[in-house]
Amino acid sequence: MVGLLALFHAQGWSLTYACTAAESEHCYPFEELSIKAKKIAVNNSAFDQMITELAPDIVLYDRFMVEEQFSWRVEMQCPTAVTVLETSDLHCLRAARQRALKLGRDYCESDLVNDIAYREIASIQRTDLTLIISSYEIQLLTSFFKIDRSLMHYFPFIVAPEKSKQHRSAWPCYEQRQGFMSIGNFKHAPNWDCVQYLKQTIWPLIRQRLPSAELFVYGAYSPAKAMQLNKPADGFYIKGRADDAKQVMQAARVCLAPLRFGAGLKGKLLEAMEYGTPSVTSTIGAEGMCGELPWNGVITDDPDAFAKAAVSLHEDKSSWLEAQTKGSDILQQCYAPDDFEPQLIEKIIRLKENLTAHRIQNFQGGMLKHHLMKSTKYMSLWIEEKSKPNG
Repeated sequence: MVGLLALFHAQGWSLTYACTAAESEHCYPFEELSIKAKKIAVNNSAFDQMITELAPDIVLYDRFMVEEQFSWRVEMQCPTAVTVLETSDLHCLRAARQRALKLGRDYCESDLVNDIAYREIASIQRTDLTLIISSYEIQLLTSFFKIDRSLMHYFPFIVAPEKSKQHRSAWPCYEQRQGFMSIGNFKHAPNWDCVQYLKQTIWPLIRQRLPSAELFVYGAYSPAKAMQLNKPADGFYIKGRADDAKQVMQAARVCLAPLRFGAGLKGKLLEAMEYGTPSVTSTIGAEGMCGELPWNGVITDDPDAFAKAAVSLHEDKSSWLEAQTKGSDILQQCYAPDDFEPQLIEKIIRLKENLTAHRIQNFQGGMLKHHLMKSTKYMSLWIEEKSKPNG
């Protein structure tokens, strides 16, 4: 989201960031991009006046839940605004894989037909343009969900050229690093499962091969149950939120991410490449991230092979350096700004110029928008009325 805002700011567009979440000390400093921040609430008609006064040309929804809550209001007040949905990842795919994991099997197409899919795919259909971060998810939406390609645009993470071309001299060398690390917000279910899988299955196998090994696990919102996994005697440390991801990533020799379910692209693995840290991950972890290029480490779903690869990368300097180079290649060939940013801006501008024709071609989206107006609108108005004093 920050990358999108920076890109839009670079076009000279006036930006307003409206959010329902409470502010925290970790909020992004919007003033650096001259972004006006506004507090909004669900089921509150004050949003109608705000959006009418702003009269935006483009409205960007951060995931389908936000589109559900506010798109009918935007449609009523600003019907000619181009609407864009930022998915981050496909929530229905993540839910399908999580369900299959709980059942002890690989996920199949029937798992994709779930309540989240009905909501998420409807949101994609209603919106003028949806940004998809993963090439795998583009293919899934096209082949399985039959979404018209004109409604989607592939826009992955973007890495600044100075990071993708960074020379090894800017990174701590092999000898200056030690041990393993893993990172991820504990509120995100795939990350919490990953930590448990590391502790119960992967880490004992690594310690068998490398008894002195240490693993440092970082993540915001670490609950008490996570802190109970902290076992210094086993070299397993739960460290909580990292104030500086770059620092903790570059202190380690190897990043571990044995993700067993999830979707989208994995920011932790991209950062590992940016900071010169080879990684060992699963098929789901690396999904859609490197095209046809070799991974900057090892991809495996087998616990024993995972542990063997982790120890080998940690102990073999030549393999470690080779993995670093592969990471740099991936950044330059798969995440370069010039390959994606101009095309997105051109797509949005062209969409704005031909919005009526675009919407005529998307009958299903118009139909779903019509029914959303009838259902969500009146439910929201009812909740608002009930929330009033003596309501």
